Amino acid sequence: MAIFAKVVDLNGFTAAARALKVPKAGISRAIAELEAELGLTLMTRTTRRLTLTPAGEQLLPQCRAILETTEQVRQRAAVLSTQHKGALRVLADATYGRVLLAPLVPRFLERFPDIPLEVELGETGAHPLAVGHDLVLRADAMPEALPAEGGGEGAEARPITRVLGAPPAILCATPAYLQKQGLPATPEDLERHDLLTPESSTGPVFVLRLSQGLRRAELNLRPKLAVNDPALLHSSTAAGLGIGLLPEFLCRSGLAAQKLRQVLPDWDLPPQAPLRAEYPADLAEDARVRAFVDFLAANVVPALAGRSAG
Repeated sequence: MAIFAKVVDLNGFTAAARALKVPKAGISRAIAELEAELGLTLMTRTTRRLTLTPAGEQLLPQCRAILETTEQVRQRAAVLSTQHKGALRVLADATYGRVLLAPLVPRFLERFPDIPLEVELGETGAHPLAVGHDLVLRADAMPEALPAEGGGEGAEARPITRVLGAPPAILCATPAYLQKQGLPATPEDLERHDLLTPESSTGPVFVLRLSQGLRRAELNLRPKLAVNDPALLHSSTAAGLGIGLLPEFLCRSGLAAQKLRQVLPDWDLPPQAPLRAEYPADLAEDARVRAFVDFLAANVVPALAGRSAG
C-alpha cells in the first residue's frame, strides 16, 4: 500500500523504485500482489502515464497515510541508530550515591561492558534534571508538575520519573548518649531528649508520627538539629549529640558494630523521601538508560527495603 502511494505520487514505477531503493521489478510485483489481494484494479498504465481507477482514487488517501507513517518510522529509526552514543552521564545524591550506588557501579560495568558511565556524586539541584547529565538519582521531596519551557503544553518538558523505593526510617543514638540521658520507653519520652531530624516543611516544629499496630502517636518536637543532609544527620548522631531520625540503611554498620542503638524499635515510622531516577522524555527509548534504571530497580530496591530483605 505504501508502494502504491509512492508510485502515484512520483507518477511512475521507475521513479518509485529509485526513491525506495528497490528494483523496478519489485515495484511491479508489489502492485500486482496488492491488486490480487484486494481483488481490485487500482491503476492502468501506458508507456507515458499512470491513470487511477475509481477504486484506486478512493484507496489512495489511506495508502498515502500508510506511506507517511512508514517514512516517519524510518526517520525515527535513523535518529535512534545515531543518537545516545558514548557514556551515560549520571548525577546522584551524594549520600545515596556513596552508600547504595558505589557498590553497584562495578557490577553494572561487568554486566554491561559496552555502556561506559560518568558518575558524579553531589547536589542534585532544585530542578529535576541537572544540566549536563542524562539521568539524575534524587531522594528529596517529589516536585510539583513542571511548567513547559517556552509556554507550551509541557508534556515533553516534564521528565520521566521512576521511583526506586523509599527507605525505612528508624530512631537511633549512641550507647553513651542513652546511658547518660536514659533510654526512651514510650514515644512521649522523646520530648525530654535532644532530637536530630531532617528539615521540616512546617518550620521549627518537627511533627513525628509513630505507629504500633492500631496505636498511633504524634509528637510536635523542636529538634536540636534539623538538616537536609542525611550524611550530616548520621555523623551528628554517631557523635552522640542526640537521637537521630535516619534512613535505616545508613545505620546498619553502626548497629552491627554496636556503635549505635535503635530507639523504640517496636514502633514504626513513616519512610523517608523516596529515591527516584529521572531522565528526559527523549531518552525514554535509550537502551543505556533502560539498562541502568532496570539494574538499579533490581538491586537498590532490596537494599532500601531494610535488613530483613538482605
